[in-house]
Amino acid sequence: MEPATVSDQPDLGESLSTEGFDHLARREKDGSYSLSVMVRGVHCAACIQKIEGALRREDHIRDARLNYSTGRLSMHWDGKAQEANDYVRTVESLGFGVVPYDAAEEESTSQQEERFLLLCLGVAGFAMGNIMLLSVGLWSASSEIMGLATRELFHWVSAIIALPTILFSGRPFFRSAVKVLAKGQTNMDVPISIGIILTGAMSLFGTINHSEYVYFDSAVMLIFFLLIGRYFDFRARKHARSTATGLLSALSGFAHVLKDSKIQRLPVRDLEEDMTVRVMAGEKCPVDGIVTEGRSEIDTSLITGETLPQVIENGSHVYAGTMNIAAPIQIKVMKRAEDTLLADIIRLMEQAGQGQAQYVRIADRAARLYTPVVHSLAALAFIGWLVFGGIVWQEALMIAITVLIITCPCALGLAVPVVQVLATGKLMKNNVLVKSGDALERLAGIDTVLLDKTGTLTAGHPALQGDYDGNSLRLAASLAAHSTHPLSKALAGSYDGALYELSDVRDHPGRGMEAVYKGKAVRLGSRTWCGDETAPQDEWMELWLSVADDKPVRFTFSDTLRADTAAVVDELKNGGLTPVMVTGDRQSAASSVAQACGIKQYHAQQTPPDKYKILEGLKTAGHKVLMVGDGLNDAPVLAGADVSMAPGSAIDMAQNAADIIFMGDQLSPVALTYKTACFTQKLVKQNFALAVVYNIIAIPIALAGLVTPMIAALAMSGSSLLVIANSFRLRLKT
Repeated sequence: MEPATVSDQPDLGESLSTEGFDHLARREKDGSYSLSVMVRGVHCAACIQKIEGALRREDHIRDARLNYSTGRLSMHWDGKAQEANDYVRTVESLGFGVVPYDAAEEESTSQQEERFLLLCLGVAGFAMGNIMLLSVGLWSASSEIMGLATRELFHWVSAIIALPTILFSGRPFFRSAVKVLAKGQTNMDVPISIGIILTGAMSLFGTINHSEYVYFDSAVMLIFFLLIGRYFDFRARKHARSTATGLLSALSGFAHVLKDSKIQRLPVRDLEEDMTVRVMAGEKCPVDGIVTEGRSEIDTSLITGETLPQVIENGSHVYAGTMNIAAPIQIKVMKRAEDTLLADIIRLMEQAGQGQAQYVRIADRAARLYTPVVHSLAALAFIGWLVFGGIVWQEALMIAITVLIITCPCALGLAVPVVQVLATGKLMKNNVLVKSGDALERLAGIDTVLLDKTGTLTAGHPALQGDYDGNSLRLAASLAAHSTHPLSKALAGSYDGALYELSDVRDHPGRGMEAVYKGKAVRLGSRTWCGDETAPQDEWMELWLSVADDKPVRFTFSDTLRADTAAVVDELKNGGLTPVMVTGDRQSAASSVAQACGIKQYHAQQTPPDKYKILEGLKTAGHKVLMVGDGLNDAPVLAGADVSMAPGSAIDMAQNAADIIFMGDQLSPVALTYKTACFTQKLVKQNFALAVVYNIIAIPIALAGLVTPMIAALAMSGSSLLVIANSFRLRLKT
């Protein structure tokens, strides 16, 4: 377990004074207080344990939770609001920064930190490439062949490149070390900083004193590889933050509150229970509530993922984030913005993001082991040969340097990235975008696949089924052309001939469309309004057409399966995976789709929290789960699953939450990505085995003083080339 690590970002300003946080504390119904703030400098699980442990030892604290992905700390305590300042001071005393949550400021800070890390990484990479070119010349020729003047020139040129690079690119580690030491704490950046500074200082001393060997290349190379790991970690956390921030924006803005027959414009966050809010057609409901006036249709796809609008009227429940699409309504506020179903989804996603923090990249673990182990071996080699070997310190130092060179982490560093680059490139050619660096690693270990229905297993839009009388279809399509209802659009789109001219076209929200054709009243809409209420019920979506006193005609619709859904499900089952369908749709529709594509286990009429409970149940039972979904109702499960995929047609929030995005109308990329992930992990394990075997052979030889620095450099390069060659087998795999 790593010690805590504090921020490595550029000069973004210290946290605000610990006074004033009491004004941000929120009083709960039971008289307790809660506070949410952003903590800067959280880089590992030990940071979380350190902060949460310190707060829970404080008086009156009920609970303290720090989300690794988003950096948000939530505290809940009994007592006074002023105690918030004391708790913030406790966190800051550990070496972390605490600031109030501000989405715009957090985004600006994140962008600055990313630019800073990229700049440091670019400078280190450029310097490493140039110094390694000089080092090849130094290690491949003796002083007699090269000449003392040339060797001195190469050393000084290396120093001119390396020293500014160490000072510039080492800042993420140096600043972090200084901050934590100033608080009387320590972290991984402290020994890293000491090692980098000592290596640079000893190399400069050797250059000034005309030493034959210097190791500027080792210092710069170490910075470069450490910065790569730091940047990958930053990108993963930024991705998680953007998902939660995007959802939070849906809870912001203003609402029109009806008070004393007047409409007031209030921020959504200030809405209280029992207030009356007016929601116009085309607006989103700002909070959870009950309709008190008006009749309309509401698009619930944000919550349920289903494309078919629902009719709402007096007494109907509506949820924050759902779209009113037909007529104005008034709703009575039942919950404040932070207590709505949408807010619950956000909290579930943050909880899921916390769970994913346990996945640590293989390359990061190897890098953490490299520094202490190899440097210790080099130190032991130097001391052993100097004390027990009876040789001069210059020769003992050369053996220690040889150990450092021959055990260079290039092979270990390339074991994962090269395979990932090749795998993601191959998948990209097949219209699959891998967003998370360790997604393929997690995907290879799954045993269960959770599949959403609408938009994932199915095409995501209704299609007209069956054959109909030409005149009835033309008349229905003529009326449907005036409506924006999804079923009306599907009906109008299914007819490609000339439409009838209608008069007096009217829209009845929640019922359907009405018009006059050749003096007769024509209606197209729901069963209760213009259909046959005695007709048997089934799983199909429907519209009814009635013309005066004629018998009504029923038009049925279905959300058709993707063309290859059944084949992909069979392929997943043949690969040893268990497919499970979870959907917010009704039981009859879910049963029909499950049977059509060969899925035995399915759950219908599931809300987002219900879906998340199913996921948690599977994970508690020890299953590794892949979630494939496309709606906001799937977002918590997408974020909480061991790995997640979303189609390119998914809403932005689902795509942000997913690790992998696949394009096109086919489901086959899911099976292709799983196969690629399995082969990728096989290659990664082989690469690590090659790197380990190389070091098992090379380190004893170097410790025995049987190789020169030049041979060590060649061996190090050869091990890297071997790993790269093995990785390229992925391109040959169909």
